[in-house]
Amino acid sequence: MEVHRLSQGVARGDGAEEGWEWDEVRRHCLRLAWRFARNLAEAEDIAQDALLRAWDKKHTLRDPRARKQWLGTIVRNEALRQITKARPDPISMQDYDPGADDERVTATVERADLQQAIDRLGDRDRMLVRLRYHEDLTQEAIARRLGIPDGTVKVRLHRVRAKLRAEIGAAQV
Repeated sequence: MEVHRLSQGVARGDGAEEGWEWDEVRRHCLRLAWRFARNLAEAEDIAQDALLRAWDKKHTLRDPRARKQWLGTIVRNEALRQITKARPDPISMQDYDPGADDERVTATVERADLQQAIDRLGDRDRMLVRLRYHEDLTQEAIARRLGIPDGTVKVRLHRVRAKLRAEIGAAQV
C-alpha cells in the first residue's frame, strides 16, 4: 500500500528534485534484504519497511554520494527489527500434536502384528498367553488351574514371550 503511494509520488515528480530514483532505491533495498531474509516474502517485508523509513528520513542523508551505504544501514536495521519482532505462531501447539496420529496408527499395527503372532502359536502356548494376559492370572494361579508346577509355567511363558518378540521383530524389519 505504502509502496504504491510512493510510486505515485514518484510519477508526480515528488522527490525528483533531490535526484531520488525510487524504483532503483526499491530494487536496491530488495537486493540487500535478501541477505537477511529466509524467503521472498520476508525479503519484501524488510525492503518495504526500509523503503518507507528511507522515504520518511531522506532529509537526514548528509552526503548524497553515500546513499547506497545509508540505504544499506537502513535495510540492515529493518532486518534486525524483523528478526527480533515477536511473531505469532500460525499453528497453536495446543491444537496440533505432531505424531499423535502416528503413534495411534503404530500402536494399532503393533497390536495386529502381535495378534497374528499369537494366532500362529500352538494351542498350549496360546492358552498360557490367554490366561496370563487376557485373564490377568498370576503364574501361581495358572499353575493351579493347569495342574503343573510354577516353574514350568514360568519357563513356558518366558519361551512364549521370546518367540513372540522374535516373530514381531522379524515382521517389523
